[in-house]
Amino acid sequence: MLLQQLTNGLTIGMIYALIALGYTMVYGILKIVNFAHGDIFMIGSFLGLFFMQEFRLPLYLAFLLAAAATAIIGILIERLAYRPLRMADRIVPLISALGVSTLLVSLAQKLWGTEMHPFPTAFGSRTYTFGNVTFSEIQILILVLSFVLMLALQLFVTRTKTGIAMRATSMSLTHAALMGINTNRMISLAFAIGSALASCAGIMVGIYYNAVYPTMGYMAGINAFTAAVLGGIGNIPGAMLGGVLLGLVETLGGAYISTQYKSVISFSILIIVLLVKPSGILGSKEINKV
Repeated sequence: MLLQQLTNGLTIGMIYALIALGYTMVYGILKIVNFAHGDIFMIGSFLGLFFMQEFRLPLYLAFLLAAAATAIIGILIERLAYRPLRMADRIVPLISALGVSTLLVSLAQKLWGTEMHPFPTAFGSRTYTFGNVTFSEIQILILVLSFVLMLALQLFVTRTKTGIAMRATSMSLTHAALMGINTNRMISLAFAIGSALASCAGIMVGIYYNAVYPTMGYMAGINAFTAAVLGGIGNIPGAMLGGVLLGLVETLGGAYISTQYKSVISFSILIIVLLVKPSGILGSKEINKV
């Protein structure tokens, strides 16, 4: 029973981690919270559904096309909703993010309606048993693909010139620009990568629960933001760790206490962590020099 719950919690945690990476990458560079990110996750799920339903594309092509489309949407959101407000007070981009979130939800409702849509694939129904633990195909896909995507992102950020340029941009926009880095391009790239990862998470969640609907990004976005803060927002390994821990805590709390208190338990742990270490588990304190 415990091993099965740990497996289920790890599955959900990997989803939270993928979405949380988008929050942490944007915050790491611009120090703003993109509250529209949960709805990008929702749009990615609907796009995957659209490509599979309307064009009869295989699952892997739906992943690629939906990721590419949401990456473009992420770039457009950055250029239209955030870049003009970059020098404004921090509350102004926050209000813009809430506006973008409302726009995306309304657009999804207009295009696909307000009802739930089943995912048109038989993938995920087969199960495999190893000892006392049962895995479904979609759980295996979530665990493997999420791990591969997070590992690829970590290697990209730490081992490539573009990734190093992104890290330099996150340290200081001004100094990075003086070193010849195109900071606008790095910011757009952060939005694109985060949106593409959220899209992959959205498709996997749609298959896992066999349901896609316009408001699905709300709680997913809140939980992923919680995971990012828990691990240390602005820290990529921290987002991964926070997502996994939150998924495990939610699942174990729901199994052994009550499903009604899953969110209460996870947010309570978040509050405790922030009281003990406000920067998160792997985050570092920021020193503001005047």
